[in-house]
Amino acid sequence: MLPRGSRGPLPPLLLVWALAAWAARASEITFELPDNAKQCFYEEIAQGTKCTLEFQVITGGHYDVDCRLEDPDGIVLYKEMKKQYDSFTFTASRNGTYKFCFSNEFSTFTHKTVYFDFQVGEDPPLFPSENRVTALTQMESACVSIHEALKSVIDYQTHFRLREAQGRSRAEDLNTRVAYWSIGEAIILLVVSIGQVFLLKSFFSDKRTTTTRVGS
Repeated sequence: MLPRGSRGPLPPLLLVWALAAWAARASEITFELPDNAKQCFYEEIAQGTKCTLEFQVITGGHYDVDCRLEDPDGIVLYKEMKKQYDSFTFTASRNGTYKFCFSNEFSTFTHKTVYFDFQVGEDPPLFPSENRVTALTQMESACVSIHEALKSVIDYQTHFRLREAQGRSRAEDLNTRVAYWSIGEAIILLVVSIGQVFLLKSFFSDKRTTTTRVGS
């Protein structure tokens, strides 16, 4: 279907973007997971559909979280404890609602920031006749190459953004610790200096008192 108001076929590059919009369903979410909390998500999946769950803890504590994936019958398909990042691929065994949860219940005071990407199904062929016996035309081959390159770029950008966010969080945490350590050192130095002043003052006062008694 052409966009409203168009009078001819889409340009090749726009065609790539239009067909890419029909790709497999994917959910990418970054959310806050408080301490002693658990967050669950639900996805309706048809039998035989290939799915991939990928997650990573961006900020918080030791950058770890518990993850659990269940099928509609409550059977555990995937369960990991205190993982920083992981990826799990499975094929739905039946129709129904699948549940996956992230838990930070083991942490008493540290909240986490978690990113996950849940892909349902595989990308359809870029062209309906891509699996035909005859070879693709030069234009079709170029569109397929561009499409695959764009998908790779998106994946790389996502991972680089996550690594940059994680690195920034660690740098800010280190900066906070250094600031607190510097403040602590300054307080200790001030206390020691004041203590030395009072110690020297008491020492000379005692010496003066002793000299007066001897002279008298």
